[in-house]
Formats: sequence, C-alpha cells, structure tokens
Amino acid sequence: MNTLQNLVQRHKAGDQNGIYAVCSAHPLVIEAALKQALNDDSLLLIEATSNQVDQFGGYTGMTPVDFRNYVLEQAELLQFPTENLILGGDHLGPNRWQALNAEEAMRNADDLIAAYVAAGFKKIHLDCSMSCLGDPIPLSDEIVAERAARLAKIAESTAISTFGSSDLSYVIGTEVPVPGGAAEALNELEVTSPEAAVKTIECHKAAFEKAGVADCWSRVLGLVVQPGVEFDHTGVIDFCPDKAVALSAVVNDYDHLIFEAHSTDYQTDKAYQALVEGHFAILKVGPALTFAMREALFNLCDIEEEIVPKAHCSNLREMIEQQMCSAPDYWNKYYHGDEHQQRFARCYSFSDRIRYYWPDEQIHHAQEKLFANLSRIGIPLPLLSQYLPEQFQAVRAGLIESEPQALVLDKIQQVLRSYAKACKQIKG
Repeated sequence: MNTLQNLVQRHKAGDQNGIYAVCSAHPLVIEAALKQALNDDSLLLIEATSNQVDQFGGYTGMTPVDFRNYVLEQAELLQFPTENLILGGDHLGPNRWQALNAEEAMRNADDLIAAYVAAGFKKIHLDCSMSCLGDPIPLSDEIVAERAARLAKIAESTAISTFGSSDLSYVIGTEVPVPGGAAEALNELEVTSPEAAVKTIECHKAAFEKAGVADCWSRVLGLVVQPGVEFDHTGVIDFCPDKAVALSAVVNDYDHLIFEAHSTDYQTDKAYQALVEGHFAILKVGPALTFAMREALFNLCDIEEEIVPKAHCSNLREMIEQQMCSAPDYWNKYYHGDEHQQRFARCYSFSDRIRYYWPDEQIHHAQEKLFANLSRIGIPLPLLSQYLPEQFQAVRAGLIESEPQALVLDKIQQVLRSYAKACKQIKG
C-alpha cells in the first residue's frame, strides 16, 4: 500500500483527514509549501499541470524531469525529507493538443504520461474529457474512459520498465468549468449528481478491464467531481455541504475511493473543514497561492515607493503591466470589458493570470531589484504594519524576519495553513 492509499484508508476508517495539492511551479510557492509541510511534519503533495510542464517544456519551460529535479533540489536545501514528498501530474491527457485530431492528440498524451511516470511522479490524474478536432462535444463517458484507460496502460508499463514495479496512484474524472477558475461570472453551480459520479466510476472500471489494467483499479483513489465550489474574476461560490450530501455518499460504496475537489481556492476555513468531512479530501489549490504572492509583492512595491526615490525603484508593477499588454495570449480570452476593466482584471482577478508571466526574465529582474532595495534600506515597522499587517504581527512575535522574501513566503503560507488545518496536518 503506497503513501496516498494509506491516507485514503485512514480517511475511510473515520479519521476525517485529507491532503492538499499545491498546483504551482513558481519557486516561491514551492519554497513556501516545503517550509509549511516541514513546520507541520506532514506529507506534501506538489502537482504540475499539463500546461505548465510537458515533454516539450510547457509554459514554464520545464519537462517533468526538470520539474522533479527542481523540487528535489529545493527540498534538499531546506532539509525536507523526500519520503514525505509526493509529485503529481494534473489534467494529464490531450488537453494541450485539442486543436489536433484525437489520434494525434492522444499520441502526444501517450508521451506526456510516459514522461511524467518515468520522472517519478506518483499521482496521475487521467483526464481525457476534452474534445479534440472532429470529436463530438461533449465526449461520452465511454470515450473519455477508454482514452483514460489507454493512458493508464502506458503509465503502468512505463513504471514497470523504469522502476521494476508500479505503485502509481490514479485520479479520474474532471471538474466543470475549466481548470483554474471560471472564465465568466458565476452565480451558482450545479453539484455533480450521484448518478453521473457512479457512471464515471463504472465506465472507467470497465475500460480498465478491457484495456488489461484491471490490476491497478484498486490504486484509483480519487474521483474529480464538482461539489459546488468555484471562483471567477471577482467572486467566490462557497461550499454548501447540504447540497452535496447525496454526492458525498457515493464513495461509501467504493472501498478505495475518495473525492478530489478542484478550484477550492479562496474558500473559508469552515468550508475546507466541511469539504474534508464530506469525503472531498484531496483539495487542489493553485491560483490562490500566486494571488497571495502577488498581493505581498505589490504591497512591497507600495513600501518601496515610500522609501526609495522613484528613479531607483524596481517598477515591478509597471513591468508586469507592460509585459502582459505586449504578450496578451494568456489573458485576453478571459478578461473582457473596457480598457479599465481589463486593467483591473490583469492586476486583481482571482483567476490570477499574472501567474503565467512571472517566469519572464524582465519581470524576474524587477522582482530581484525590489528585494534588493528593501533588504538594503530595511522595512520600517510602521510601513510593514500598514501594508502587510499579518506579517507585521509575525515579525513582532519573532516568528519571521522582516526581510522581503520571508514576508512573501509567509503570505503564501497563510493560505497553506488554512488547508493544513482542515486536512489535520498542522501539529498540535
């Protein structure tokens, strides 16, 4: 029984425990996650998505091996025990190649899965729900399951040929709407029906048997559903346990399954606890982490402008706006309205599409200059209280240093502490 299977069995035995999945490739987010899990002496699940990391480099420029090596290097620097670290792949399937016909897209997906597994990723989300060129919209459960089983077969054979055996864990299903937050304003969501959840499970089970990988079915530990949580650019739909009671009961009939909840960003502490108690015990978080990071960095920019002559400031905010406007592909399909509304969304949207721009060399240089300016001059406590009040309290209590990177990391860890508490991972 692998680590995640053991966690699931503890949950199903009544522990009401869970695990959060950090879905980000940003170095500061990964560092914050490692530090939080180190503080909590807990497992840490870090996931790369198919658009961030693939066999061609994704938008981060990293292959699965690159991502693995980077995370392991950071873990070593922080003396984080690697036996507590789990790497996962999210939305692995033809997502990146929907403009191709299904067979071409699936050939790329075959290679994607093999690359992730060979690199040592142990939690694999099989997601073939998206229609490719010429496919019906939407795809039937049977087609989705057949394609997922094809990828599971490749994953199993890759694990066996690379490591001698397979201890992979799988997640099936997908959430609605699209990953990373809704593109349009939302008022309410339809919770996945119990019947739809059961059909997804049974179609995948049958497809696994047909593909000759029935032996790994017991390692399918998660089903992605819509429990009724989501966020758009300016609002959040909170989890309502009463609406998910019937759905929650579905996994009671499967001895190895719990739910995986995507887009749980920006929920309340009470909602996270209720999600875990309702068997939505794998909680995915991504944009909320880079949103918190962006908040901290912008607040540091405000402090910088108070104490550094404008000619010597980093101009980080201006650099981000410039780069987003000169290369709009990551946001212009999502942020609508007039020029003012689009500018507001570029800075402050909960969907946080700024996260696609942090790897830019000029933006990274401006961030480094911001840190250097504030480290050289020092951050006055009154300004720290004004712009980062929670971190001010932590500095005053001697919990963190009044140093730019430490302040940003703690801002990110604020988000993670909410998840850790709900998952019963915080010590004491």
